[in-house]
Amino acid sequence: MRIRRWVRAVRWYLRELTGEAQYDRHCERHRRHHPLAPVPTRREYQVLRTRHQEARTHSRCC
Repeated sequence: MRIRRWVRAVRWYLRELTGEAQYDRHCERHRRHHPLAPVPTRREYQVLRTRHQEARTHSRCC
């Protein structure tokens, strides 16, 4: 039981660290707010996210 809990914790941490969980949350939110629109692919999401970050340069420290 402890090993299973440890594996789940490590998996959660890695998904948060790599941004995979963020994409999943985006898909859930997109389906909820735009049920008829197609869900963007992971690649499309990354492009949109990068464009958004570059447009908002004041929010970055460097």
